[in-house]
Amino acid sequence: MPKNDLPSRRGEAKTSEGPSVDVQEFTIHIPDAALADMYDRLRRTRFPRDYANENWEYGFPTSYLRDVVDYWLNGYDWRQTEQAMNAMASHYKTTIDGVPIHFLVKKGTGPKPMPLLLHHGWPWTFWDLRKVMGPLADPAAHGGNAADSFDVVLISLPGFGFSTPLTKTGVNFHTTADLEHTLMKDILGYQKYATAGGDWGALIAEQHGHKYEQDVIGVYTHLPIQLSHYQATHPDVPPGIAYNHAVGIVEPSEYGPDEKGWYERGQLFIGAEGGYGAIQLTRPQTLGESLNDSPAGQLAWVGEKRYFWGLPTRGPGIEALEKVHPEQDLVTNASIYYLTQTATSSARYYRECILNSWKPSHNRFPVVGAPTAVSIYLGEIFINPRKWTEKYVNLQQYRVHEKGGHFAPVEVPDIYVDDIRTFFAKFR
Repeated sequence: MPKNDLPSRRGEAKTSEGPSVDVQEFTIHIPDAALADMYDRLRRTRFPRDYANENWEYGFPTSYLRDVVDYWLNGYDWRQTEQAMNAMASHYKTTIDGVPIHFLVKKGTGPKPMPLLLHHGWPWTFWDLRKVMGPLADPAAHGGNAADSFDVVLISLPGFGFSTPLTKTGVNFHTTADLEHTLMKDILGYQKYATAGGDWGALIAEQHGHKYEQDVIGVYTHLPIQLSHYQATHPDVPPGIAYNHAVGIVEPSEYGPDEKGWYERGQLFIGAEGGYGAIQLTRPQTLGESLNDSPAGQLAWVGEKRYFWGLPTRGPGIEALEKVHPEQDLVTNASIYYLTQTATSSARYYRECILNSWKPSHNRFPVVGAPTAVSIYLGEIFINPRKWTEKYVNLQQYRVHEKGGHFAPVEVPDIYVDDIRTFFAKFR
């Protein structure tokens, strides 16, 4: 149990640095006027011309955008979704080092819950972890063993969702790990904690296992990736790994015979699907000027990734997409970004990796010294070879899954939960 009674009640918590941190209970409630404005803008959407784009070759098809906007206006209930969000877990807000943080806590029901810090990424929100929080916190209620329960902690990344307004520069994945370390140790009072994530959450979780190795029980990642990702130099390339420093990727010669197509999938992502990253790494504010003004534009920008970033295992077409990401989820995700006006600040999270680059806390290998579990979902956008993974992290569990892609907690929550339960069972 935590050393203080947070987050059981609102109040103040002392950090190791001395000053009190105010933690407030939080309830999601968007003002009626903001909803009315959003719906008015949706009704007045000026859709672009589109042609020869049935297979999404040019991006999010306008015909499908019209369909989803129609659902948004006539079939979607934000207030109902809002209630479900508030019921996910206990919500709190605080400010750490000048950064606003919205976080959720779902206390474990087992005899000795393990603290587990979960993460989302971009274009995710905290809502993307809703299917796994219950089974992880209360396994007995979901067909599991009560002894496998976790105290689940989940933040909205700084500048995402309700972790706003962000007005401080330099905030990125590795500074987020610092903020979370303060949250877990000094505010919530955990001696040690486990952590897990994909996308940006993978980098954050790995940074915990790198910089705060002694405080981390273990790391679970479903996107094993280099912490120098997006940088011009790569001091963390493991010895003996052939590496293309100019591009920042492992050479194809390092992939084994059972990893056929993995390198090519990464090349496809870089060449055909990486444009969003180039924009957000360079001119995120300019992009945000458009997305902040148009809910339909926001939907297209973040919704497109749901289509492509799981395509190899899910299959093409809208019917296949909606089996995993139904219209309701596409609209909820876009609504969170739009209603919190975080299109710009979430995009700037990329730029801050260039302006405030990651620096190693030590020069040892593996770079991630905490015990690490890696899951490979074959629909993922980019997959490093196992040879690299074994040298980069302290690998204790490795699984390859035929199902699932980039959004694994939404796509295959049962697999995701089983991977985490199995791995961390050995540390109880």
